[in-house]
Amino acid sequence: MNNKVLCIDDDANILTGIQRNLRKQFDLDTAVGALAALKMIENECPYAVIVADMQMPSMNGVEFLNIVRQKYPDTVRVMLTGNADQKTATDAVNKGQIFQFLNKPCPPERLAEVLTGGIKHYRLITAERELLENTLNGSVKVLMEILSLSDPASFGRGQAVRDQARQVAQLLQLKSTWEIDLAAMLCPIGCVSLPAELNQKVHAELDLTGAEKDAVARVPQVGHDLLSKIPRLEAVARIVLYQNKNFDGTGFPSDAVKGEEIPLEARILRALTDLAKLEARKIPRFKALEQLRQRHGNYDSRVLDAVATCFELTTGNQPEAAVKSPVALDFSELRAGHVLSANIVTKQDILIVGAGTKITPLILERLRNFASLSGLKLPIHVEG
Repeated sequence: MNNKVLCIDDDANILTGIQRNLRKQFDLDTAVGALAALKMIENECPYAVIVADMQMPSMNGVEFLNIVRQKYPDTVRVMLTGNADQKTATDAVNKGQIFQFLNKPCPPERLAEVLTGGIKHYRLITAERELLENTLNGSVKVLMEILSLSDPASFGRGQAVRDQARQVAQLLQLKSTWEIDLAAMLCPIGCVSLPAELNQKVHAELDLTGAEKDAVARVPQVGHDLLSKIPRLEAVARIVLYQNKNFDGTGFPSDAVKGEEIPLEARILRALTDLAKLEARKIPRFKALEQLRQRHGNYDSRVLDAVATCFELTTGNQPEAAVKSPVALDFSELRAGHVLSANIVTKQDILIVGAGTKITPLILERLRNFASLSGLKLPIHVEG
């Protein structure tokens, strides 16, 4: 548990006094001036509590604590000053979002009391965040397992698209890629609302009735409604909602959003998912990309250019990237962590797990049940 405390002042004598009085109670560091403190923070692990003097040369306490807030929002911030005017207090609270405001001279007992309270507050903040992150990770894992069982073809394609989407997002200078990672995997989650027979017709590209087309069109909305109920997945839910939206504003959902207003992550996934569908028909990648370019209004040209750059297909006649030969395995040799290079089907040609899927313990258990009850077509092909 992090209990580290950092005290900053431009007066070394004051810092020496704080060290002398509190070093037995706290894991305490000191720094003379804000610039020295910033260097220390960069080199050390995040502090639980930082106490800063208001009046310091080169940078005052409010400016310093505002920087700390932006870089280390969990760190508890305390202001220590001899200038007790209202503006100083207001700036400290509004800009630095401080935990406590103390006036000089501050008795050691009072400072110790505030530091103890600050450490408890830090523990509370980090415990809540860790709980939320663990809950989020658990919820996402459950959803992915459900999708892998209910729609193995879409799940396998999502795993393959995820790594490609991350590369394209980085090329387009997307600041964070965790949302597109999750969205790539969870875009088809709305398919759990479709009957299994309809899912099979969709993947086989068979003709659909009007009612079936309506049900398939609502899949992004179903996925959005499901994910938006999970804390911190609101942005991912919006990406899922707009996964089929055309760049010119046509398509689902039928709203005024178009062009750059569509989440960039959704525009990336739209292009990569449609590219993967064409490749599944054995169309070479560079030809598939040219087909996408010919669908005017459907895609962001900047995204297609980034896709071409990532796949080195800018000339339109580049050879396909070298692919490692798949490895043929007996079922007894299949392990969690293997990535499938081909679908796994039963002896009755029922799809169980799609190509591109990374085998998890749950998927392996499901395959074991099918192997014993229905039988699987062997060998199983995995990436080399």
